[in-house]
Amino acid sequence: MVEKEHFQIADQEENETLYGVSQDTIRALEEALEENNTELVGRLIEPLHAADVATVIEYLPPTLRHTLIELLRPTFDPEILADLNDIVREEVVEQLGTQDIAEAISKLKSDDALALIEYLDEDKRKEVLKSIPVRERVILEEVLTYPEDSAARLMQREIVCVPSFWTVADTLQYMGKEKNLPEKFYDLFVVDPKHMPIGGVPLSLLLRQSPTTKIRDIMMVDIKRIPTLMDQEEVALLFRKYGLVSAPVVDEVGRIVGMITVDDVVYVIEEEAEKDIMLLARVNESDFFEPLLSTSYSRIRWLMITLLNMIMAATVISQFQETIEKMVALAVLMPINAAMSGNAGMQVVTVTVRAIATRELGGVNMSRAIWKEVLVGLINGVVFGGVMGAIAAFWFADPALGIVLGGALILNMMVAAVGGVIMPILIDKMDMDPAISAGPILTTTTDLLGFATFLGFAKLFLV
Repeated sequence: MVEKEHFQIADQEENETLYGVSQDTIRALEEALEENNTELVGRLIEPLHAADVATVIEYLPPTLRHTLIELLRPTFDPEILADLNDIVREEVVEQLGTQDIAEAISKLKSDDALALIEYLDEDKRKEVLKSIPVRERVILEEVLTYPEDSAARLMQREIVCVPSFWTVADTLQYMGKEKNLPEKFYDLFVVDPKHMPIGGVPLSLLLRQSPTTKIRDIMMVDIKRIPTLMDQEEVALLFRKYGLVSAPVVDEVGRIVGMITVDDVVYVIEEEAEKDIMLLARVNESDFFEPLLSTSYSRIRWLMITLLNMIMAATVISQFQETIEKMVALAVLMPINAAMSGNAGMQVVTVTVRAIATRELGGVNMSRAIWKEVLVGLINGVVFGGVMGAIAAFWFADPALGIVLGGALILNMMVAAVGGVIMPILIDKMDMDPAISAGPILTTTTDLLGFATFLGFAKLFLV
């Protein structure tokens, strides 16, 4: 039944799914696993890419996930591990055991092997490293000494280096005989006798040259050398700015020790962007796959901060209790001021955090950015202050109330705009992550200021 249904929808899905694994395939696999139809499971899995198998594993409930891993164990593709979510990967690694993981790591490129092993806890990492052949183990242990987010952790050690005096024929002959070439590469790196990179030759250029052409005559000397300690965000910016496909990584004395390719940088860009988005909402990137209580605990911490913010706001409101009692309309309108300024400020925070991350905001244009946000806040404040002031005046038949609300909105939206750009900058200067801290601080400020300005103006001019 499962088999018939799957192949009936296969033709229908063919034109709908350009890549990836369809939901119908996942459902068919789930049913086949429940019915213990191992033959169908094998046929459904066989044509899938490793990344798609990883997607299937993530979608399955834990019991069926365990069953599928056992079925895949004899022919388990180590590339699957590289595409799994951290939490799910941890489960799969635990199930496969030390020996199978060690064998998988030995088959991966050095950068993928490192990415996998660095996610293991300390005890499991030591256990796995002991089971890896000495040559691969030495390389991994050396790279693990570098900081976690450095270029050295991102690079692969498999590179193609040639001397400048070789001809194109010499180079092609070398590549034809050498067994330890990278699985995929786009550039050759030209090195001097000290193994320092002095140029690069794209494969597309090499293949168009005469066999007798010297490498020195076609190499490009303007190559971007990446220090081993460069932060991975800086690496990603370098690739994006100069349109790089690959770049050599050099140690502290300038010797080439590896290379970074654009596919590695894509992961960094995605990882950093995802991290900033999640941090703005104060949740973990692996939140979806974490156990129930763990997810609840991680969110409770940030919700507790929100609760404290609200208690502070309530304290401010309590100081104007008599004012509110004399004019009940204030209780109806005061959330508008705080909410509008808070949302306006978060817009600015989001844009500013992105600008800091992409190095679009720096010392040169900082004052210009602040003044722009002041003016934007003023314009938006006038627009919404005018609209809400008119509505409040008409609603409660009190023009003075409308003026007070409009004036409070203008002031608070200006302050929110300025705070939205200044707070992330100051937090970044303190070597903290603005994506985590700027939002809560700004929200607290705008809430407190919003209630204080509106109720304060009302006490001065209306009551």
